[in-house]
Order: sequence, then C-alpha cells, then structure tokens
Amino acid sequence: MRAPDFWWSATPGLFGRTMTAVLSPLAALYGRAVTRRMARPGSRVSAPVICIGNFVVGGAGKTPTALAVAQWLKRAGETPYFLSRGYGGALSADGGAHLVDQRRHCAAEAGDEPLLLARVAQTVVARDRPTGAMLALAGGASLIVMDDGLQNPSLRRDFALAVIDGAVGFGNGRLLPAGPLRAPIELQLQHTSAALVIGEGEAGRAAGALFEAAGKPIFHGRLAPDANAALRMLGARVVAFAGIGRPQKFFDSLTACGAKLAARHSFPDHYPYRPSDIAALQRQAEALDALLVTTEKDMVKIAPFLSALRPDLPQPEALPVVLVVEEAADLKSLILDAMARSRASGQRSGQVEY
Repeated sequence: MRAPDFWWSATPGLFGRTMTAVLSPLAALYGRAVTRRMARPGSRVSAPVICIGNFVVGGAGKTPTALAVAQWLKRAGETPYFLSRGYGGALSADGGAHLVDQRRHCAAEAGDEPLLLARVAQTVVARDRPTGAMLALAGGASLIVMDDGLQNPSLRRDFALAVIDGAVGFGNGRLLPAGPLRAPIELQLQHTSAALVIGEGEAGRAAGALFEAAGKPIFHGRLAPDANAALRMLGARVVAFAGIGRPQKFFDSLTACGAKLAARHSFPDHYPYRPSDIAALQRQAEALDALLVTTEKDMVKIAPFLSALRPDLPQPEALPVVLVVEEAADLKSLILDAMARSRASGQRSGQVEY
C-alpha cells in the first residue's frame, strides 16, 4: 500500500484531520504495544553490531547508508556482513537464516534490498535477527550491519544510526496508523546513537533539532546520482517509475540531472512488478520518444524478466545513487570508536546470550 499523503503534512486538510482523529485510538494502542516490545532485553553476539534504521515507515535512504557504512568498514580492514529481514522475500519466510546468493536468488526470494546489499558484502536474510547474526559470524563476519531493525530489540546494537529524509522528517509526528512513526519519538531517541539527515528541508531540520536537544550527534548527507548516468539524463525525455517509500525523491533526482519528465509512475514500496507492468511502460516510452528509467532497487525486481521484454522498445535502465556525507570523517570515527569500545568491553562470549 502507499502511505497516505496526510501522514507527511504538518497542516493536513479536512480529510487528513478527520483520518488522524479516527485513527488516533488505534495509534495509542499501537504505541503501548511497541513500547512494551522495545523494552525487552536483546541477545548479544560475539561481534559488534551496527544498526541503520529510521523512525518512520517508508524510504529515508537506509540502504544507501548501509552500503556506504559497509564500504567504510571494509576499507578499515573489517569483514562486515549485512543482516536484513528480507522484506517480501520467500527465503526468510521459513523462520531460518539464509545467505543471499546473487547468482541464484531473485527479489521474490531474497527481497529487493538484500540483493542490492549483496553487491557490496555478504548478506544474510532472517526474520529472527539473532539467528541471522549467528549465521553471519559462522561465515566469518567481523561485525554485523543491520539494514533496518531500529525498533526490534531482539539483537543488541553497539551503534544505531537513524536515517532521516530531510524533506519529510517525522511527518505529522503521529504513530501508526495515524501517522508514519514506528514508535514514540522519545523512545526511539533512547535507542539511537546518532542521526543522519539526507537532503534539505525544514522537516529534516526540525527532526535534527530533537537529536541535538537529546545530546545526540547529527550528520548531514545527500544522495548523488552516478555521474555517467546523470550525464545520460541531461536534456533527455524520460518516463520515470519507482516503487520505493517516497517516489517523489527519485523524480526530483531525475529533474536535478536535467531530465525532462514526460511521465511519472509511482508504485507502492516493494511493489512486485509483472512483465505486463513493464511492457505498458515500454509502450508509453516508445510513444513519447523517451527513455524508461527507474531506481536500482526497482531494477533488481524486474531483472528476472528483462530478457523477455520486446527488444525493439525502450529498455528499462536505472539511475544509481550514492550517499555523500558532509561530515564523513566524523561519522566514520564515531562508528569505529563504538566498535573499538565494544571489543574492549570484554563482554563477548562467542555465543548468543539469552
């Protein structure tokens, strides 16, 4: 499903105000439940654990951030393994832990984000995070980078980075389903080490101010398109489509590259594309004499049937993006210091502690 527009507005219209009021009792029940769940003690494993999460549902830039952090750690001599729930994938449905194999697994099996993560480091998908962590350690991980899971207490973290979309921040500040918050802000602050605001916006600045008031470090970044891909977009007519948390971010990136958006199509986050969906988009791109462009996350979902598409029509292509952090050196140091403290604590036993 798509997130409703009133979630992201501080001043919603009549419909948004009505829906917020109607859903507030459910949000209160949800808040009590998630507060109890986050209070549970987590398991500890014999390696440092970093969590890259966000306070709200939808995309904020977690996966590009996790990729960047893993690359920093690899250059520091570490062997990071990613740990993901594998949203939408069949592999984690059995309750076990599985190592993602890019040669064998597709998005329907592993999930779209794990396939992207596996391009940079070994990736484990598991609904039960302690079980997934143990598989990573058995494979030789020197530390674990969790993609999402900030509200899941099952695995204790040594460093938790909250990623914030600068354009929308915490939305209307309400809990699910009245708003996009996954848990009360104050509670999530207690479980977070630092924040990274990606992109500009008053909502992001307001969210960052809450971290500063809580004495938490705040960093700033942006998602920069790949230079070669951006050059191809310059002046080009484009039919754009995206099935991510906030597709408008992708459309804005294309516009910033100088692309002329002839059409744009928003699909729900993690949308399972069918060949007929892409065929229809191809026909529109052909009629508009335009390129057909999507995100890397969407490309991994349509990759299995690319060869079956009509070759005489525009072929889907991706606009890759990378994270650029303004205070990269400071954030790297903070993460490495947390890892060093974890290893120096002498509390690791080599087994999961329950």
